[in-house]
Amino acid sequence: MPENKSEVTIQKEVPHFKRALGLWDLVFYGIVLITITAPLPIFGIISNQARGHVVTTILLAMVAMLFTAISYGRMASVYPLAGSAFSYVGRSISPSLGFLTGWGMTMDYMLNPILSTIWCSKALMNIIPQIPYPVCAVFFTLLFTSLNLRGIKTNARNNQTLVIILSIVVLIFFFYAFRYLINVPDLSSKQLIKPFYDPQTFSLPLVLTGTSIAALTYIGFDGISTLSEEVRNPRRNVLLATVLVCLITGVIASAEVYVSQLIWGDWGGFPDMDTAFTFVARKVGGNTLFHIINISLLFSCMGAGIGSMLGGARLLYGMGREDVIPKKYFGVLDSKRYIPRNNVLFIGATTLVGVFVLNYQLTAEMLNFGAFIAFMGVNLSVFFHFFIKEKRKNFINIVPPVLGFIFCFLIWINLRIQAQIAGSIWILIGMIVGFIKTKGFRKTITFSTTIDSELSN
Repeated sequence: MPENKSEVTIQKEVPHFKRALGLWDLVFYGIVLITITAPLPIFGIISNQARGHVVTTILLAMVAMLFTAISYGRMASVYPLAGSAFSYVGRSISPSLGFLTGWGMTMDYMLNPILSTIWCSKALMNIIPQIPYPVCAVFFTLLFTSLNLRGIKTNARNNQTLVIILSIVVLIFFFYAFRYLINVPDLSSKQLIKPFYDPQTFSLPLVLTGTSIAALTYIGFDGISTLSEEVRNPRRNVLLATVLVCLITGVIASAEVYVSQLIWGDWGGFPDMDTAFTFVARKVGGNTLFHIINISLLFSCMGAGIGSMLGGARLLYGMGREDVIPKKYFGVLDSKRYIPRNNVLFIGATTLVGVFVLNYQLTAEMLNFGAFIAFMGVNLSVFFHFFIKEKRKNFINIVPPVLGFIFCFLIWINLRIQAQIAGSIWILIGMIVGFIKTKGFRKTITFSTTIDSELSN
């Protein structure tokens, strides 16, 4: 297994991914995968859990994500391969730990399309109540799958369109929100600070639990690194795009929830917790804005569903190519469109099953469990690769990854108990699979894939 650049061999793969993506293709992809309206569906849940400190939870989660984004970008510059955290941890620390990290990530990427499909189905039912849930669920599953079978550049164009549409919707909401707040006669400086800190309701344990939910706002930024083999100049663009996406998301999300909390004025009393933000929109803009927001969330979740299926297919490809999951199925690219077609179909099939056996809340919590296993692993991989192996004893190789790990660990342990149990069961299944794959841990998991010469371009 190569441990540094000098030991990396050069080899052409046929067929191989086509390098078609630039920096802003990645930024658009990351924003759509996260969704520019990411905190809106979970606004009511966070507000209720953290007693109104929604902005604080969003900003705390952003700190953890920024450190982790730097770690993702740095590891992508060393191993710009499909597979993301699986490749980074496996090649820098241990193939076995890489497998478990990839297994945790798999849960994240398999659940995200399910989460998006559930939300899209319910949003469509709000618009057209006559359509039953099963019809909506099947429709969106087939839509996400078919779009991912069309190729990477098609998705890049779709992402740009979605970002533009959702940006306009967010601007419309801010227009109505500011118009409403300007006309509030008794809006004091104390009230303006309450979404950040209210001494009467602040509780650190509750804020940390709220942060573990608020982290869902950023879930998906790591999907940028799964496209490393399809990016021009990946050593530069993956790092820049990952950090930019986290910053842009954090700023926009903080503004959205800050204004929403000011408008609602309390941390409870929502008619429906899951759709709380739509009632905020109705309060400032009536039924017209209510329907605009409902439709925008529908398109937002569509973008997340399409994007997460895209990243998940590449993660499975990275693991399949290394033969830690069946290579003949998962490690194959379509020779015409240069996409992991089998993996797209596999995720489509699991999504179709998942939307009928899981609910929105449990799916979201389980998704965070798997995601933060990957985030902690990537932060550790930076420390091991640069500080331990290459012995670069400087600030950037110890402080950012260690802080990133600590922040992610604090968020991870504050997940709800249901997510901890379900996630632990998934990891246990992964350990069993690893046990079988390595014949009782007597056989070492190895990385056979070499880095294409184009990766340095």
